[in-house]
Amino acid sequence: MTELLWYGLIINERTVVNMKKKYFLLALLLLVLVFSLTGCVPGDGANNEEHLAGFFWGIWHGWIAPISLIIGIFKDNIRIYEINNIGWWYDLGFYIAVISGFGGLSLSRRRKK
Repeated sequence: MTELLWYGLIINERTVVNMKKKYFLLALLLLVLVFSLTGCVPGDGANNEEHLAGFFWGIWHGWIAPISLIIGIFKDNIRIYEINNIGWWYDLGFYIAVISGFGGLSLSRRRKK
């Protein structure tokens, strides 16, 4: 078995194969994540005047708002906010998700002394 010393780490063929598997699985996981997140974006036609988006749709759309914004650059019908919603409850869910997703990041940081 061929071994290579790289920055103090011993790397052999088995390590390289394991690294390739990990990168492949990571790429596959990211691909599945992207497809699952983009499956229910606002404006995709799932909600209309007969079937309005509610509280839980508001939470979901708030969580995927950054992804919806990026997709909206390329597709005109995709927005970060569903127009066909039930009103106040959808707004509450949307804002809870946006605040917890973005504002929660700053709350988790430790203060330096």
